[in-house]
Amino acid sequence: MAMFVLVVDTSIMNVSISAVVTELDTTASGVQGAIALEALVSAAFILLGGKTGDLIGRKLAYTLGLLGYAVGAVAMTFAQNLTTVIIFWAVIGGIGASLLLPSMQSLIHGNFAGDHQKRVYALVGASAAIAAAVGPLLGGFITTFWSYRVAFALEALIIAVVLLGLGLVKDVKYHGDRSIDLVGAGLSVVGMGGVVLGILVWQEGGGYVGLIIGLGIVALGGLAWWLNARKKRGKPVLLDPALFSSKPFRTGVSGQLLQQIALGGTMIVLPLYLQMVLEYNALQAGLSIAPLSLSMFAVAMWAGRRSKGRPANLILLGFSLALVGLVAIVPLVPIADSGWYLAVPLVIAGSGLGLLVSQLNNYTLSPISDERVSEAAGVNSAAGSFGLSFGLAFAGAIMLATLATSFTALSDASTVLTPEQQQQVSTVLEDDAELMSNTGLEELLADESPEASAEVVRINTEARHLALQVALLIPILAALLGALNAFRMRRLPDPKPNEAAEGTMLG
Repeated sequence: MAMFVLVVDTSIMNVSISAVVTELDTTASGVQGAIALEALVSAAFILLGGKTGDLIGRKLAYTLGLLGYAVGAVAMTFAQNLTTVIIFWAVIGGIGASLLLPSMQSLIHGNFAGDHQKRVYALVGASAAIAAAVGPLLGGFITTFWSYRVAFALEALIIAVVLLGLGLVKDVKYHGDRSIDLVGAGLSVVGMGGVVLGILVWQEGGGYVGLIIGLGIVALGGLAWWLNARKKRGKPVLLDPALFSSKPFRTGVSGQLLQQIALGGTMIVLPLYLQMVLEYNALQAGLSIAPLSLSMFAVAMWAGRRSKGRPANLILLGFSLALVGLVAIVPLVPIADSGWYLAVPLVIAGSGLGLLVSQLNNYTLSPISDERVSEAAGVNSAAGSFGLSFGLAFAGAIMLATLATSFTALSDASTVLTPEQQQQVSTVLEDDAELMSNTGLEELLADESPEASAEVVRINTEARHLALQVALLIPILAALLGALNAFRMRRLPDPKPNEAAEGTMLG
């Protein structure tokens, strides 16, 4: 139930973007930024979250993680502005996720053994897959016929049920070194956080973007140097750099990162397209995305039980299918007047992503020993969370940057708009580039002449299509790099399964 809530939480936000924008009187880019920020906070703190569970107790960390999600869900139920969403849902909820995931893995690993442990990991993995499949549909239905607030209230209710059952969970004590690598923790937060935060600042038109991203990159490089230097001195480290001596682990973590970039970019671009361009409500958007999520779920379940052959070959096939499906969407964007146009490409892409879900985690963690599987799973989760937040932020930022550039170019080339109107367009876009429906734009242009109004709507339509096509290049590039990474996997011997790692399906 906890895993279901964790996955379905973001699905509800994705399909409810237009409803949240309307009810909170904010912008689509603002809501998209909050979604990316939640994934960013989770990624930035997840390594620290795993160590926190070691120090304060895994059960307490698990409880605090659930409470963080509860705070976010309750805040979304009553929020009246975007600031509330950012503070309580994105930041506190993101910190909750960073505590919840590592502690969940440790509790399962310590409460169950042998076949029982494998079954529990499989059940939790199935819960995540089911949430990914039904989340858009469930969230869309509730948002359309009631309100997104009702969906989040139900989420809070599920968390309350999970908290009431905590007496059934036995804590798992940590017997390792309890020293804290504060410098490593700080560098990990600044590194992963700085890169994505810089992209979010760029998207919102802020300054010092290069400085923020550069600081993040330098911090990540500093983290790698610090971990190696500290280990050579025999001091405790945030994570053991020796983990990366395993080529299957390195290529597996890279695959996890690229898969989540592809997924994150797709899952922010498509809901925005459906709700802001086709002007779908949440239910229609959920139904349109269903071919992706349902095929992803079905293939993941099938491949997890019945797939045969080398894992590297299945991973290569998964990235290849995702690439083909995403590329097929690009030429459909200007002509699609219904979500049905996207159904076949989404089934292809979803099937590819489903293969990746079924194979990547076990491939990555198989060569890791029992003693280090929890730490390795934390790194794997951090790569996935960072990839998701990067995909969400970068695809959204590229979309808005392309929108502003193309809108300005088309306006300047227009023979209908006066020079004064062209200058006004440039001034408005310089302050805020916003993906807007034609209906909303027509309302803003009510005082303009019919000719000028029709011309701006035409320009908006062309600019939005180009912006969405360019934004799709982010998940497409991630899928292409993932396929190239899978070719490296094929040159390596298949990793031998480790019983403790085999069931760790929460990456």
